[in-house]
Amino acid sequence: MLYLHGIGHFHPENVITNRFLEELGIGTDETWILERVGIRERRTVLSLDYIRETKNRDPRAAHEASLYRNAETAAAAARMAIERAGLAPGDIGFVISGGSAPEYTAPAEAATVAAELGIDAPCLDINSACTTFGMQIDLLNRMAADRLPPYVLIVQPENMTRVVDFSDRSTAVLFGDASTAAVLSASVPSRASFMESHCGTNPQAWEKVTIPTKGHFCQDGRATLGFAIRRMTESLLELLSLSAVGPAAGGRFRFIGHQANRGALRTVCERSGIREEEHWYNVDGFGNTGGAGGPSVLSEHWEELRPGDRIAICLAGAGLTWVQLLLAVEENREAS
Repeated sequence: MLYLHGIGHFHPENVITNRFLEELGIGTDETWILERVGIRERRTVLSLDYIRETKNRDPRAAHEASLYRNAETAAAAARMAIERAGLAPGDIGFVISGGSAPEYTAPAEAATVAAELGIDAPCLDINSACTTFGMQIDLLNRMAADRLPPYVLIVQPENMTRVVDFSDRSTAVLFGDASTAAVLSASVPSRASFMESHCGTNPQAWEKVTIPTKGHFCQDGRATLGFAIRRMTESLLELLSLSAVGPAAGGRFRFIGHQANRGALRTVCERSGIREEEHWYNVDGFGNTGGAGGPSVLSEHWEELRPGDRIAICLAGAGLTWVQLLLAVEENREAS
């Protein structure tokens, strides 16, 4: 069992509206975007003038033009997570970072995040694109509790607009930027714990979603969308069978999926019998934020969690990978 002590998120200030994308002259408009992906707005670490003038032809230049470094956005999310956990940066004994488009090949981006936070601890990266949050948790779940420090910080800096070709309407409408972070422990109890985690990969289909070094995001949209719907549906149905929500405790079941496409999420809910009030999402307001999508939704609802709740988190992404997590919320627990 892995305990979740705190979770945080950060979205940059600049907003990419559907009207802005329409004004780029790439053959899209508000109606087309809403019908296709159900996204109204996205956030970006780039200036709107930069996107307008260059359409991000050169992703290498986008790093120079960014208003934030990955370490800065990750640290902003981490500060929220650490504060919610009632801890200080010095309490963290291990830092793991990961996502879809790391800013550095070397060193591990976790080291840059730790430096930003003033944390002196071992650092490494676990990158699994849109399933990074779940993969990091599943790996920690497989590790011996007595070999881990009391508190581990995982972060997912996802500044995806740097690798988006804004002259291509099929991808320009999808992505936004966000970063998330979580404080976990295998030994110190808390009110929320991951009671189930499972992951998988279909490596034969790895070419379906790629971001070449110094290149733009590219995907086989039809294939990856079908894969995501199937895998999220299968995962959700399995977690529903495992979930025991206690009505006497006021417990609720909630579903959080990979935040890529509002229509895809609606299909998963319909196939799984999930009612609208049981579905938490933010893709409509922030777009596809890669590995930060699912955890950012959980972070937005952190203060609403109550004893008896069960939250199913079903993620899918490049690789092709998938992860399913079941978070249980109970009365506050204290370390023994």
